[in-house]
Amino acid sequence: MKKSLITFLLSLFLSCLYGQTKEYINVWSFTYEVPEMIELYKTTHPEFKYEISTTIVTTLDDAYQFALDQALMNGGKDAPDIYTAEVAFVLKYTKGDMQEYAMPYADLGIDVAKAIKDGGVAAYTVDIGTNTKGEVNALCYQATGGAFIYRRSLAKQVLGTDDPAKVAELIGAGTGEWDKFLAVGQKFKDAGIALVSGDEDMWHAVENSAEKGWVVDGKLYIDPKREAFLDIAKKLKDDDLSNNTRFWWDAWFDDIKGEGKKPCFGFFGPAWLINYTLAQNCGGTKVGEGTFGDWAICPSPVGFFWGGTWIFANAKMADEKKDAVKNLIEWITLDTSTDGLQYQWANGFMNEEGTKDTVGLGTVMAKSDGTLPFLNGQNMFDTFIQANRAANGRNLSEYDEIINLIWLYQVHDYVSGVKSRAEAIADFKVAVADKLGLEY
Repeated sequence: MKKSLITFLLSLFLSCLYGQTKEYINVWSFTYEVPEMIELYKTTHPEFKYEISTTIVTTLDDAYQFALDQALMNGGKDAPDIYTAEVAFVLKYTKGDMQEYAMPYADLGIDVAKAIKDGGVAAYTVDIGTNTKGEVNALCYQATGGAFIYRRSLAKQVLGTDDPAKVAELIGAGTGEWDKFLAVGQKFKDAGIALVSGDEDMWHAVENSAEKGWVVDGKLYIDPKREAFLDIAKKLKDDDLSNNTRFWWDAWFDDIKGEGKKPCFGFFGPAWLINYTLAQNCGGTKVGEGTFGDWAICPSPVGFFWGGTWIFANAKMADEKKDAVKNLIEWITLDTSTDGLQYQWANGFMNEEGTKDTVGLGTVMAKSDGTLPFLNGQNMFDTFIQANRAANGRNLSEYDEIINLIWLYQVHDYVSGVKSRAEAIADFKVAVADKLGLEY
């Protein structure tokens, strides 16, 4: 009895001296974005009792997926409670082999249908985040619907206007076709201006306009709209409508600055392409420097998205953590209030630079200030709300990243005259079968 009392008193003394044993929520990701969001949540929610244990693993060579899979399968106290996946491999965790480890949001206690409706959640993000049972088990904090981002001065020179509504009509925005866009390219060519920097600038839009994905019923499938990219890319080259660059080449960045072989009219992409690529490489930081301020956006001829990160809860987490994880995920992905992550992210309150970004909730963007000096004061949310609605989330496969690389390699061989159209398609089928075991 005496020994037990001594032990209790010693335990009480050590507890007072060093504090109570800390409880942790384990967060796994491939960037620090989500962990930093959670740290912000903690500062504004002092009642939150958990510490955060963060594990960041690079996505290079599939290192993140391998480590995450092992951690989920091994389980235990160190297993992820919250984890993320990007669009390149997200289907593996929402609909594929690893979906059993994801807890449906409804099982956390979230009224998912109501929250999605009230928030105006981008439908494509819901489609991607829904498992094979029809349950939502992941959502995005950032929506990446794409638009056409163009140079105002070049639009005025060739089209006689830089007004987004008029430019949208002239390029066939929302038609689901490329006829008008490619036709207007001839006018830019006649003026010595490239319609786009290179064929890859159109690929994400073309890819995401497909009705079906690369894999249908376990076999390789070539959607007619994706196959048509062979003809689009060939036309851009043969009709001299581009500067024949590729993503991330020096020449591609020269086109952003207005220092390319020919002036470049525009690029296709989401808000992150504006914020972190075009604005960062335009040759200036205020109007009059480089191409800064000489840009506008309008809807694309076809709906598409590019990128995104989905947030998951571990189905096997300890029961006592569920409420805390629910609160975090709701605050990050579904909170429409001005105190939620979505509003703060949209309005640039999350960083010192004040960078505004598109978010998963359309209702939040509708009440936010999306004006950008880079776009000469245009409110980008007006266009990106439409873009998020137009994007398709039902034409993806687990193997898109690999198959796209193989496809573009064959497209480039065809466009450059190394192969015929038929040879490029045939070699594509062989390469996919060799790499992934998927027969056509």
